Amino acid sequence: MGEAKISMQKSRLIFVSLLVSSVVASFLSTALNTALPAMVESLGVSVDTGQWITSGFSLAMGIVMPLTAFLITRFRTKGLYLLGLILFVAGSVLCALSNSFIPMMAGRVLQAASNGILVAMTQVVILSIFPREKQGSYMGWYGLAVSAAPMVAPTLGGLLVDALGWRSIFWIVAGVMALSLVFAFFVFDNVLEVKKTSFDLLSFIISVFAFGGITLGAGRLSSRGITDPLTAVSLGVGIAALALFVVKQLKSTEPFLNVRILKYKNYAISVAGSVILYLIMMGGTVLTPLYLQRVVGLRAAVSGLLTLPGSLMSIICSPLAGKLYDRIGMKKLFLIGGMLFLLGNIGMIFPEPLPVLVVSYAVRSAGISFLMMPFVTWGIAGIKDKGATAHGTALLTSLRTIAGAIGTAVFVGIMSSASAGEAAKASGAAGLYGFRMAAIAMSAVALAMVIAGILLIREEK
Repeated sequence: MGEAKISMQKSRLIFVSLLVSSVVASFLSTALNTALPAMVESLGVSVDTGQWITSGFSLAMGIVMPLTAFLITRFRTKGLYLLGLILFVAGSVLCALSNSFIPMMAGRVLQAASNGILVAMTQVVILSIFPREKQGSYMGWYGLAVSAAPMVAPTLGGLLVDALGWRSIFWIVAGVMALSLVFAFFVFDNVLEVKKTSFDLLSFIISVFAFGGITLGAGRLSSRGITDPLTAVSLGVGIAALALFVVKQLKSTEPFLNVRILKYKNYAISVAGSVILYLIMMGGTVLTPLYLQRVVGLRAAVSGLLTLPGSLMSIICSPLAGKLYDRIGMKKLFLIGGMLFLLGNIGMIFPEPLPVLVVSYAVRSAGISFLMMPFVTWGIAGIKDKGATAHGTALLTSLRTIAGAIGTAVFVGIMSSASAGEAAKASGAAGLYGFRMAAIAMSAVALAMVIAGILLIREEK
């Protein structure tokens, strides 16, 4: 689907550029978790308000993602990619210079817009510039980059905050991304086909309410509950707008986000699998440190060390998953990843003694790595209309973002409700009981995913 064939050397240089920008953006996504207390104090806002520095970014990402399909198919690859980098640098500089909350949020919105463009473009470009038999390997290395950076970011972020202050994080990422901008200017090329299409303003506005409303409502669900007016209204408006959005796209001859591509079986299965995977992944990622710190009573640094083996498994397995996908295909790889994912979740039902939880979390992380990027690669390859690849990545990423927010809310809610019910019985192990109930729920959903995958996933003849 490229505008012109490019050499393998050129493809690799473009891949390096994509990799650097992905690492920087992924690093910032979790580095701010460590810096948030210092930022809240420096900006003179409450903790609740300060949380919008991170949650507001997720909300803006949810709004931007559906727009990326139009941008990628309408504007030339190189110009759009450079614009994404410029927005990220500008947003980072604005955040670094901010002395109040409003300019800080403006900078974070610019970063979210940039990240939405870069994430969608990276996947589309990788799947376009490399032959099909090598796509899995390169997507695996991409998966390694976007999974490894967020793991080391909290530690490095903490060191930077202590040594140089929280602003140093933004200055450093701005500097690295500026260098990436210069590199991209010389190595990038227009590798994707573009066509003149009109901008469907009404569909975009509906998508803002749909994806933004659900992301906002789901994000508030675990802490505020469904009875909270803003949560209930956000979810209600989001769901209604999403239904309207889908109907409008199906009736449109030139859809803003082509949902018709769900008719392709492999792509539809990959979307469903990715959504379920993110649903459980985000739930477990939030629940495990929550259990270790609040129930077991460990310090944050210690709980981070206990989840480190899981992080290391992700780093090891991501590139391996890509190579295995190219060699053995999706069916066999799903069996490996699905069983590891299921066994890891089942193991988390028995978090005592702690080594069992550590091993289970690591096995679970390995399973996630064997499924995440292969799902994307296999699903996009299943879209027969190659001109709709950008729509495929935009739709999949948008739904994954929503699934992550919902998964966190649902499984944290299960843990909280079960813990409260057990505490009412004067049980001394209420927290442990709540965690187990949440783990059982995650295991049940994982089992359903594995069974469905075994029955539905087929290799193309």
